[in-house]
Amino acid sequence: MEGHGHLFEHHKAAKLLDPKRQELVPVDKVLHLLQLQQDDLVADLGCGNGYLTLPIAKSVDTKVHAVDLQQEMLEYLEHRAKEEHITNIVYEKASLEYLSFNKSTLDKVVSAFVLHEVPNLTKVFQDLNDMLKDDGLWLILDWEAVESEMGPPLHERIASEDLAQQLDTAGFKTETGHLHPSVYYIAVRKG
Repeated sequence: MEGHGHLFEHHKAAKLLDPKRQELVPVDKVLHLLQLQQDDLVADLGCGNGYLTLPIAKSVDTKVHAVDLQQEMLEYLEHRAKEEHITNIVYEKASLEYLSFNKSTLDKVVSAFVLHEVPNLTKVFQDLNDMLKDDGLWLILDWEAVESEMGPPLHERIASEDLAQQLDTAGFKTETGHLHPSVYYIAVRKG
């Protein structure tokens, strides 16, 4: 029976690549916000099917760290990377609360549509504050707390102003904007 779950995951993963996602989250706009340099060390936290990981990996000469809790997602991403002949991705199965990057090593971090699923955000904030370089950038993308046809139910979402407030309280500098009325980004820098 185990094969069934696998198929479902892949099916779900493929659904996330739907053209609608490109409308909600234009990849070129995200890459522009990340301001990638070729030697940037980048971590994609909660990389899922690699919607952002693959374009990021194509933009840098370094190894991109793709972190996800689900082994299936990482395997699916690896399969897609092979298809596109992308070899500079490191696959790491971990939760966002247990990241293992060294202090001040990350230039850019992206976490798309995962923070609303993380029980202990404070720990993630502290860890990333340690792991980001002083001039590093953490780009958060998440679902705005509005009704929309895609995304999780309203009660599971974190409003952009609430998240920005939590980040400000944790000592970060934040800049918030929207890619779409139902999707926001917060560009986070060290305070």
